[in-house]
Amino acid sequence: MKSAIKLATLALFSMALIASPPSVPAFAAGGGGDPPSAAPPPPDSRSAPKSTSKSKKKSTKQSSADDADFRQRYRAAHATIYQRNDYAAAIEQLKALGRDDNAGVANLIGYSYRKLGDYKLSQAWYERALKADPNHVLTWQYYGLWQIEQGNRDQASYHLTRIAAICGTGCEEYRSLAAALEKPPGTGLVY
Repeated sequence: MKSAIKLATLALFSMALIASPPSVPAFAAGGGGDPPSAAPPPPDSRSAPKSTSKSKKKSTKQSSADDADFRQRYRAAHATIYQRNDYAAAIEQLKALGRDDNAGVANLIGYSYRKLGDYKLSQAWYERALKADPNHVLTWQYYGLWQIEQGNRDQASYHLTRIAAICGTGCEEYRSLAAALEKPPGTGLVY
């Protein structure tokens, strides 16, 4: 019965998504769990499939030493967030990477601002991440949780449909946001 309800809900959201224009502004979004596409993701990061169009903003390639340095510093910031919960320090580390246009970096900055309670800056960074990569599934999840925290359940449902379109209903990001939406409003949940 629960599966049938979920499938019916997904079908309804899919039809609504196809029938109407998106109701979420297409701004750049915050950071994500992934380092730049030139570098492999950290062991516990999640991302959506990358879009096929590649932006050629840089005319010179970075050396593999630069990529290794970036990955190491990115992982250190990731640990600062998820192991030490030191969001202010993580923001400094992530900004020092100099890759604010990377969806993974911007998403993590947005997440850190959200955890610090600065919802306005958090939103700006989530939008920056989505501008950098509209298929960055972790940003859609985190931004959906932001929407729930703001009381915007309809917007969070829209984010859930975007996640379903990117990675399906079986991915962790979909399950997490769907579970948060199933909880009654005002339960004081922390994400």
